[in-house]
Amino acid sequence: MSVGSTCSAMPENRWLSIKGVLRATRMGAIQWLVLSAALLVLAITLGTGYLALQFRERALEMSERELNNTALLLSRHFDQQLSDLQHVHDDIVSYLQAGQVDTADQFEKTMSLLSAHEMLRTRLAALPHVGGLNVFNAKGWLINSSEMWPVPDINIADRRYYQEFTSGRPTSPVIVEPAMSKVTGNWTTIFARRITGRNGEIIGFASRGVEPSHFEDFVASLALNGDTVISMIHRDGTIIARYPQDASVVGRNVIDQPLFRKVLSLGGNTSGRFAGTSGEENVGAVRSLSHFPILILATTRTSTALEDWRAQTKLQFCAAVLAVLIVVVTIFLIVRQLQRQHEAARRRLSEKSQHLDTAINTMTQGLLLFDASGRLVICNQQYIEMFGISPEIARPGCHLRELILHRQATGSFVGDVDDYCARFTSPDNAEVQDMVIATPDGRNIRLIYKRSPDGGWATTLEDVTEGRRAQARIEYLAHYDALTNLPNRMLFQRHAEGLLLEPAAREFAILYIDIDEFKRINDTLGHLVGDEFLRSVAEKLRRSVGPNDFIARLGGDEFAIVQHDIASDDDVNGLVARIYQSLRAAFDCHGHRLSGDASIGIAIAPRHGADLFGLLKCADLAMYAAKAAGRRTYRFFDPAMEAQANLRRELEADLRTALAEGGFELHYQPLVDLRSDEVTGCEALLRWRHPVRGMISPAEFVPVAEETGLIEDIGQWVLRTACIEAAAWPAHVRVAVNVSPVQFKSETLSLKVASALAESGLDARRLELEITEAVLIADDDAALVTLGQLRALGVHIALDDFGTGYSSLQYLQRFPFDKIKIDRSFVKEVTRNSGSASIIRAVVSIAADRNMITTAEGVETDQQRDTVQMLGCTQMQGYLFSRPVPAPDLRTLLAADSVEDAA
Repeated sequence: MSVGSTCSAMPENRWLSIKGVLRATRMGAIQWLVLSAALLVLAITLGTGYLALQFRERALEMSERELNNTALLLSRHFDQQLSDLQHVHDDIVSYLQAGQVDTADQFEKTMSLLSAHEMLRTRLAALPHVGGLNVFNAKGWLINSSEMWPVPDINIADRRYYQEFTSGRPTSPVIVEPAMSKVTGNWTTIFARRITGRNGEIIGFASRGVEPSHFEDFVASLALNGDTVISMIHRDGTIIARYPQDASVVGRNVIDQPLFRKVLSLGGNTSGRFAGTSGEENVGAVRSLSHFPILILATTRTSTALEDWRAQTKLQFCAAVLAVLIVVVTIFLIVRQLQRQHEAARRRLSEKSQHLDTAINTMTQGLLLFDASGRLVICNQQYIEMFGISPEIARPGCHLRELILHRQATGSFVGDVDDYCARFTSPDNAEVQDMVIATPDGRNIRLIYKRSPDGGWATTLEDVTEGRRAQARIEYLAHYDALTNLPNRMLFQRHAEGLLLEPAAREFAILYIDIDEFKRINDTLGHLVGDEFLRSVAEKLRRSVGPNDFIARLGGDEFAIVQHDIASDDDVNGLVARIYQSLRAAFDCHGHRLSGDASIGIAIAPRHGADLFGLLKCADLAMYAAKAAGRRTYRFFDPAMEAQANLRRELEADLRTALAEGGFELHYQPLVDLRSDEVTGCEALLRWRHPVRGMISPAEFVPVAEETGLIEDIGQWVLRTACIEAAAWPAHVRVAVNVSPVQFKSETLSLKVASALAESGLDARRLELEITEAVLIADDDAALVTLGQLRALGVHIALDDFGTGYSSLQYLQRFPFDKIKIDRSFVKEVTRNSGSASIIRAVVSIAADRNMITTAEGVETDQQRDTVQMLGCTQMQGYLFSRPVPAPDLRTLLAADSVEDAA
């Protein structure tokens, strides 16, 4: 038997029980499916019936709502029309009363005239849909009518409204009475009103009639359902009109019917369902007129209201039958598919068991699975190999104690076996445990323990030795410099902060070390040599410090040292001496013999500050003071350094203000041809007149402008201003403008020069740009490209301060200069030092061979002038001819020179 099958195979009886469980699960699933299908069919049936009933009720409610709206519409319509008739009636009565007809005789006499008939007919012509207006005398005899003339003998003494008006009892001003018309012989709704005299006695009556045909014609125009019946009923129960027309119904009284009494009890406004005269159920709605004792009744048969519902119900039942068929067929297909899947699952189960065994034995972690009694269920191959366990021991059924005793015997476990086993088998240990254990052979094993609900537990074990080593390496790199293996800035700051927090800490020193000339080594010899140089410097510093001192690399060529427990500044001086002695000793670096030097700034704690930020600032200021002193030296922090730094920051702020507000000005110093004594050019010199400090030397503010980058904007202003000024000079006079090394690094310098020339209109041949050797030292190739671009514009190039560098002759060979300006230091000594004269003669000779102009700077005496002229210089510049002067003074000087030349 293989190791994998030994550790992870299940007993045969367990395999058989799993098959039984699968079979029982399949049968249970089929039974649940059939039961679910039966419940679904029952739900569909009940749901369809319920929905049908709901839809039936909704159809009846909708029909009832439509009938109610119809009755409401008709009631409002006829209420409005009858109100209009009442207004006409009131107007006629008012007209009669206005004629000062006070007695019955006067009334009868007035209304018996033909003119009264014409008046009535004219006033009722606007209401053609209403019956005529009849006027009766106090005894009930017809005396006039809007419909006929002469009038027949008709008496209304038998009418109910006449009897009520003459009874002496209080009555309504208008009485509505349905009756057979004595004029037309048709059933009519009569609207009667009494006419009284000035003293309130009855002098006559006026009535008008509305026949059922008017009601029926209007209802017919509504296009109602064919089974809808609309009736107009007087509150005394008499049916006034009906649509569709039914002469047998009009005039019938229904006051004794319970349904009509119920409607009257509800105020005449109601709707609902009720049984008709034929016993069939109807749906109806009743609405009463607001101003008249008339009810509008709208009814329809229930069977008619349910016609659409019956059609929808048929469709619903057909859909329900179809859904039931679909459910039955679907369940049948699912059951058959389950039976097929069961057979396939039974075949795949054995395959999955083998796959599971393979997966368990090929996983990277060791796996142990124990039951509630602490006996082994699964043990994979990785665990066996991890601890060198015998496969015969790690078999299913093996107790945890036996397994650990075996590991103890083979040397992969050290400790108390019983305590170890009790920790895992205890039922109280229910929490997930994640721990790292160490093995006797030095490995780190991560163990994750988790108990299952049945009381057993699972344990995974993973060898994390390499991972922990990698993590330790990452943590090391986070706090140490990878190149020199020294602590980095973060660890340095943490160490210094720890010293500051110690309650009884003694004084300690912070040394900021900047390696001098490292960039030159890196640029000339390459980064490989530069990295090796830094490693050697780090080793030299490490050997120079004391056993308790702390050294770190802050980045680049900067290092820092914390010197502990200093008794006086002599201790610091001693350390600095050892550092310089070690650095300045030559050593081999990839075949190159090199030595180092440094600028060191020193701050003492707590003398110079009680917080780390302040101490680092002080040490940094001291280091920059050492650089300013010429490098290769050290300085202790002095408060004056901070004052000087503040002054520099103020100077920078003032520079920005001067640039924004136009605080700079240009002075110009002439350049004179030594043969003709004619002014051939002028050098533009920047001047700054500070509003508080007065005139500030360029040597003081130009370096600040270069370090802060302000020189770019200042230089552009100088170039533009000088070109504009020179455009007004005589055509043979050039203007010379100094270009800073910072400006020369800009790739757009040639574009800026072209822009200044275009703006000023100055001929490019009259512009001369002066550069120093510092421009060329930085990047020869880039400088050559920029010089070529400027020469293409037609601009002249002059090499300023020639002789102050160490490779000037080489530059004369490589770069296309038009002029060489010999530094004033040579001119100053030319009359006393033969060496200076020899150098000037050599430079003039080289310049003459290359067609270059030579200008002697700083000529202050006639003897100096004669000497440099004898040595071959072309031009001179200095106080002998003129100091630098403002532009207006220069224009006066040039004008005088032109007059002198003309003379």
